[in-house]
Amino acid sequence: MGYADTHAHIHFPKFRNDVDDVVKRFKETGGRFLLNIGVNVEDSKTALRYAKRYGFKAAVGIHPHDSKNSGEHFLEELQRLIEDEDVVALGECGLDYYRNISPKDIQRDIFQSQIDLAAMFNIPLVVHIRDAYEDAYEILSKSQLPDPPGVIHAFSADKEWALKFVKLGFFLGIGGPVTYPKNSYLREAVKTVGLKNILTETDSPYLPPQRFRGRRNEPSYVRFVIEKLAELFGMTYEEVSNITLENALEVFGG
Repeated sequence: MGYADTHAHIHFPKFRNDVDDVVKRFKETGGRFLLNIGVNVEDSKTALRYAKRYGFKAAVGIHPHDSKNSGEHFLEELQRLIEDEDVVALGECGLDYYRNISPKDIQRDIFQSQIDLAAMFNIPLVVHIRDAYEDAYEILSKSQLPDPPGVIHAFSADKEWALKFVKLGFFLGIGGPVTYPKNSYLREAVKTVGLKNILTETDSPYLPPQRFRGRRNEPSYVRFVIEKLAELFGMTYEEVSNITLENALEVFGG
């Protein structure tokens, strides 16, 4: 069947000079589903345009870093984008207290607004959480969520948090960090929730697998995430790639 990258930014400047080659490598190595992610309204329009160009799908939303600059009419603009048949998720949205580029209260308000919009249109969420798991969980657990709720992108917490989000119905987005030698707690979390609750992703051009640390990540490198997952679960590469592709199609459609 092939494999899925459920979180990439192939429209970002780091791919400007060779995006055609990057997409070609993804497809030639078995890539079958790619979700291209926007981080604000204008960027989401670009993300959608690239998704259409290459036969992929898109997510549109306001990243927590961009919350303070979301604009007065961002919900109406996101709603118009959601109506496009190639938009299959709302995000990247969430909370990021690591950098606090946007004030926490604004982050929470914009996040809640996007959760409500996703529930209204029953479109899954792509949730970014960094150093904010308690607040993000509290907001999500008290909100009406779409069905399925979506994915906790770049999950980076322990097995207790993994179980709590899975209980809410979320999949966990697992990428390059699962291959890092010191990330044993993340590998333990992955094994605890099981492959049925995992989505493979890259976050290209960020968070490359261990063998490419310090270099640009790209969608075809999700293969090395799958290799690590196969090792963790004692399964073949093909079994893991097919199961996680089926998971992606379950959440985002084909």
